[in-house]
Amino acid sequence: MESASAWTTLSQRLQIAIVGAGWAGLAAAITAAQKGHQVTLLEASKFWGGRARSIQTHSEDYPLLDNGQHILIGAYQKTLSMMQIVGIDLEKAFWRKPLDLRYADGSGLSLPNKSFPLNLLQGIAFNSSWSAVDKWQLFKSAWQWQRMHFECAEHLTVADLCENMMPPVWQDLIEPLCVSALNTPAHEASGKVFLRIMKDALFGPVGSSDLLLPRLDLGQLFPNAAIKWLEKNGASCQSGQRIESIVDSDITSSKAPRWQLGKHQFDHLVIATPAWDAAHLLEKFNAAWASTARQLKHETIATVYVQGPLGFKLPLPMLALRTSQGSPAQFAFDRGQIYTEAGTPGLLAFVVSANKLSKEDVTHQVMGQLSALLIQLGQDALRIEAFKVIQTVVEKRATFACIPNLKRPSARPCQGITVCGDYVEGPYPATLEGAIISGIQAVP
Repeated sequence: MESASAWTTLSQRLQIAIVGAGWAGLAAAITAAQKGHQVTLLEASKFWGGRARSIQTHSEDYPLLDNGQHILIGAYQKTLSMMQIVGIDLEKAFWRKPLDLRYADGSGLSLPNKSFPLNLLQGIAFNSSWSAVDKWQLFKSAWQWQRMHFECAEHLTVADLCENMMPPVWQDLIEPLCVSALNTPAHEASGKVFLRIMKDALFGPVGSSDLLLPRLDLGQLFPNAAIKWLEKNGASCQSGQRIESIVDSDITSSKAPRWQLGKHQFDHLVIATPAWDAAHLLEKFNAAWASTARQLKHETIATVYVQGPLGFKLPLPMLALRTSQGSPAQFAFDRGQIYTEAGTPGLLAFVVSANKLSKEDVTHQVMGQLSALLIQLGQDALRIEAFKVIQTVVEKRATFACIPNLKRPSARPCQGITVCGDYVEGPYPATLEGAIISGIQAVP
């Protein structure tokens, strides 16, 4: 393993290869270029952006969709800064609004556009769907978390942390926050990581808890602009370049290793692939690291895109949904309202996190959930036949399961190689912010 002192002495211009062009790999490539290194970015597929990318629908006449509906929050400062570096206008890229987790009946938490802690105090105090006891228990828990400095034992789950909360608060706030941030059911999710998210979002600086709803498809939001910036700054960006193995081309102990990928040699490698691919590439150099990466369990995220009548709108651009057996989606997004430039009025996206349903079952159940939602919205006359499924996107290994006592692989498996991705060791769950931070930190 490389010593800290050796790591800090690497200040010369290096030939660096980044394997993988998801958001972590793109962040690493941009950081390396900023530091003056010679950058080669290698991506196995023909698409930039990894799992957070745009996709073509089955109908070529239809605008691009996202490989899963994404949402950011104001606390994602590294992600937003990286976007600005490559020229993204954040005002045009996002619909920014205070945290709003309301359901179709108007219940749920909605924060006013005020600074912390007034926004949180007012949002809780004026919530008409919670009783005085509900609010008091939430205030007590929040105060206790602050006294704990938002730290807890590794073995605690989110359910353990919230055992004294009343059912309405649990259902309206804790469960949707947990599944959206950690993509893991609250009774299985890490309390330690959840508290970190709560600290940075709800209890962070002004704007930290704001919802950032993308007005652009994911390709335009960051990957496309990142590639243009990299090429403008001298990086070599190559798609369709799958790396099957790594060769140590200099095995002498007196020199830092040189790494060979195909016919080319590099001073340093950044592995920005999914955990299972990284384990395959690095097993012969650090078998223990590969074993840790392979033991990560993964959760599925499905997004069902449904086209409704052109005049149809949800009461909010993002609507929380009641989940139960047969009603798996946690959120519905009105992309017709959010993505106005795409010209798709009536297009909805239903997001189903941490669910093991098949593609056919999740599609069928979401349509049943939509039918019930129409009745709840007073749209009884609008028949479900007026809504057509455009596409169902299922990422079976979208994120790692963020469970207690989880051991995540380190970012530095051996000398001359670093790893980045939302799954490497760090304080965040599998989020875009975690991926970006790991990419920045992976560059010598």
